[in-house]
Amino acid sequence: MKDKNKIYWQSIEQLSQDPEFQQDGEREFPESAVPSKGSETEDKGPDRRDFLKVMGFSVAAASLAACDTPVKKIIPYVNKPEEIEPGIANWYASTYLDGSDYCSVLVKTREGRPIKIEGNKLSSVTKGGTSARAQASVLSLYDETRLHFFTVEGQPQRVKNNTEYRSIDNDIIAGLNNAQNAGKGIRIVSSTIMSPSTKAVINDFISRYPNAQHVQYDAVSASGILAANEASFGRRVIPSYDFSKANVIVSFGADFLGTWISPIEYAKQYASTRKLSKDKKSMSRHYQFETTLTVTGSNADYRQPVRPSQEGLFVAALYNKLASNRINVPAVESDLVDQAAQDLLANRGKSLVVSGSNDAAVQTLVNEINNILGNYGTSIDINTPSNQKQGNDAAMANFISDVEGGNIGAVIFYNANPVYDHPKGQALANSLENVDLKISFSERADETAALCNYVCPDRHFLESWNDAEPKQGFYSLGQPTISPLFKGTRQAQDSLLIWAGRNVDYYTYIQNHWRNNIFEGGNFQSQWDKALHDGIYEVAQDGGETPSINTDLSGVQQAIRNNYSAEPQGLEISFYETVSVGNGKFANNPWLQELPDPLSKVTWDNYLAIPMSIANEQGLKQGDLVNLTVDGNRLNKAIPVLVQPGQANGTVSVALGYGRVRSGSVGDEIGVDAYPLLSVTSDTVAYTGLNVTFEKTGESQKLAQTQTALTSMARPVVQEATLSEYQSDPYAGRFKPMIHTSEGHRKPMDVTLWYEHEMPNHLWGMSIDLNSCIGCNACIIACNAENNIPVVGKTEVLNRREMHWLRIDRYYSSPAETGKYFDGDQVALENPAENPRVTFQPMLCQHCNHAPCETVCPVAATTHSSDGLNQMAYNRCIGTRYCANNCPYKVRRFNWFKYYNNPGHFDKNTPMNTALGRMVLNPDVTVRSRGVMEKCSMCVQRIQEGRLHAKRERRRPVDGEIVTACAGACPTDAIVFGDLNDKESQVYKTIAEQNKERSFTVLEEINVRPNIAYLTKIRNINKA
Repeated sequence: MKDKNKIYWQSIEQLSQDPEFQQDGEREFPESAVPSKGSETEDKGPDRRDFLKVMGFSVAAASLAACDTPVKKIIPYVNKPEEIEPGIANWYASTYLDGSDYCSVLVKTREGRPIKIEGNKLSSVTKGGTSARAQASVLSLYDETRLHFFTVEGQPQRVKNNTEYRSIDNDIIAGLNNAQNAGKGIRIVSSTIMSPSTKAVINDFISRYPNAQHVQYDAVSASGILAANEASFGRRVIPSYDFSKANVIVSFGADFLGTWISPIEYAKQYASTRKLSKDKKSMSRHYQFETTLTVTGSNADYRQPVRPSQEGLFVAALYNKLASNRINVPAVESDLVDQAAQDLLANRGKSLVVSGSNDAAVQTLVNEINNILGNYGTSIDINTPSNQKQGNDAAMANFISDVEGGNIGAVIFYNANPVYDHPKGQALANSLENVDLKISFSERADETAALCNYVCPDRHFLESWNDAEPKQGFYSLGQPTISPLFKGTRQAQDSLLIWAGRNVDYYTYIQNHWRNNIFEGGNFQSQWDKALHDGIYEVAQDGGETPSINTDLSGVQQAIRNNYSAEPQGLEISFYETVSVGNGKFANNPWLQELPDPLSKVTWDNYLAIPMSIANEQGLKQGDLVNLTVDGNRLNKAIPVLVQPGQANGTVSVALGYGRVRSGSVGDEIGVDAYPLLSVTSDTVAYTGLNVTFEKTGESQKLAQTQTALTSMARPVVQEATLSEYQSDPYAGRFKPMIHTSEGHRKPMDVTLWYEHEMPNHLWGMSIDLNSCIGCNACIIACNAENNIPVVGKTEVLNRREMHWLRIDRYYSSPAETGKYFDGDQVALENPAENPRVTFQPMLCQHCNHAPCETVCPVAATTHSSDGLNQMAYNRCIGTRYCANNCPYKVRRFNWFKYYNNPGHFDKNTPMNTALGRMVLNPDVTVRSRGVMEKCSMCVQRIQEGRLHAKRERRRPVDGEIVTACAGACPTDAIVFGDLNDKESQVYKTIAEQNKERSFTVLEEINVRPNIAYLTKIRNINKA
């Protein structure tokens, strides 16, 4: 795809015009993909047995359809709960809390079933935003592989209620007393705990057993930041960062929009600095220095790929440009560092520098840079610390050493799985037999729990009481929205209270803790009721003066000289989290496994990301399997390679969180476990490595990617400009097509053969700001949950049959003069892919007023409503697929199979094949069967609910009252939905007033007249 300034491409295959890619582009509806020889999805062609199976299924289905359906009697409530009305949703404020993940949420329930998560706009931390993981958390509630009962030595203790666990509790208490009396250590090992009440419970436990200690660690650690702030300010904390107060942002490997510290909070702040309108024509400038292309790096105005072995030197180079007291380290030359330094100096007190490094020396230097720039007290508040990462690498390393030395008598694992997600996990697994009493609170028999004497499964957060303090003074409450699904489970805090000898349940304990420690006087019950209703309680913070900084520059200088080099160190590697499965805890969630990676678009796998230069040098192709070794440690199985544009030359990258063996039926054996490749010293875990080698196995494995086969037929769908161009001309970057007629050149919308639809009441539409969309994927999972979209599995994704109604297209762009690389010049091919710019574009049904799909449907299954919606009548659709063929946006999805309630075919991949899994389904949306076309309905069920609610009150719907699932989930407010006939609506003002000049419709030249408008992408880069 080309415009006058850019060439846009979606994948390496498209860039190089790979023959298979071209063939796939011509086959809009492939019967199956053609997997590589010997792969798990090898297509051996149809045979007689397959034919008979299909025929047998068809005959059986026809026979069943001819039979009388069984009688199902509706059993009414004997004593109906007062708050439940059948058909009416109930909403409860709660808190999504899972290790360092935090989000204040509203939970939608139907007939007592939680079915949807929304962001809580009352929260000053997340401000109504959500993430893909928060949205998908509701599905984990209905995971049948969660433990139903306590287990003792691997055997489930089937009970009717928790009181029958008294003998187990007595045995555990006896074991704890034995450890205490023997003088051996007792350890509670957990991930970060943000709950003040839970910490109080742990303190009570420690008071009962003085030999006990609490060890916190994070699978992806921020211990380096904590140690640096302890050295600089005497406080082991992570400060609050406020990206909304920064005109210039410089990040060294911190993926703050994807996975670093508090991405929901940061995304909201960041987006506010990137929005433009006729009243605001300035935006922040963002520099990113990183190894692998991240969500944050893809949104940067300027990005430079750097080797991990040089990252500390780049930070030092920036420091030396800003400080008078320079440090003597090897120099690296970078024009981008020079430019960033100039911009930072011009924006003192209105800038922000962050680093994702776990090296305390690097983080200490970053502190000094921010101090020089005067950012403390403005964009950085160390007096209001964040509690979202509290792990201590040194304490965890000491714990493992103590276990190996036989010094630990009892250990309790709470929301922690170190055997899997710690670099020394295997050493811990080998030595746990030295510990007499081993207890896990894991919801499932994970890698660590499988080695424990007792597994006392905790409850899902939607079944539990809890609280959180993500930032000092910012509290939130979590409440159960459903009775525990498995009566043999017990909340971890209740177990600790029993073992500590406290005769109180955790709900009462939280109330007492809030009464005595959080509420500031007044009537407790009224304060509690309000906090429970709102979900949050926030105490005004008196920032106070920032403590003076104390930096040991000589120590920092020596550490950087020892650990970093300006010379290439051979092949290097970096490790990272994905926005989907994260550190691996969510591996058994099929929604997240099938969620395409924002950059690579890979599902159901991790891979070895390599730059094009290495692919060319070693003759590697997409999907080739290699054996990877890092510093003498070899992966336990081969990993496929993926050519990733933007990957730094001389480096490779691997995502953590895959390769689980005890996650559950969905997540086991997916991808490769990279945690054993991490290096760990006495005080820190390193997420980079040297001495990297890999060798081809001669085999290959197809990676299930989305978007690679989609095509826009070389027509411009993304429109962009620079900030200076926009400031000079608000229409900058706009593509304004004209068509030739007998009357001369005219706009496409001036010429039509259509009779216009009359929409006198409502005209539902949407505006999507390409400046605000960061590609985080929260909207995709929200759409899946709201609209009962099935999971199809890796094989079907390989066959290009994914069912997502909403996708986020990721476009790479290169300067127009690189068009020659499309001619197949392999030598020059790596240049466009070395560091391309990236644009994300959410793509869904455009609800065209001249809809091409409507004209070709032979049975009128797709029609136009009087509100401007393109509708689907599923029971009328006969599956001709004419509509999908005629759709220029390729947003329609054909249901090739029955993905729900189809045992034996899609058990591993979908929540819809078990009675428990089907509890997540939205009863307001039809569950579609095979053979019909699906697409975005613009959440018509929500529109109808809002209209009926307004009608009952004899008024029109108020703007903002009706919100689609995607718009409600977006942490950056990139999607605005509303009534285009309402001149006071935000969507109308955005398109017709505030951003009239930036507003465009995709493929305007074919005059289909969509109801979805986009705002041009504006980059804050210099003209040169």
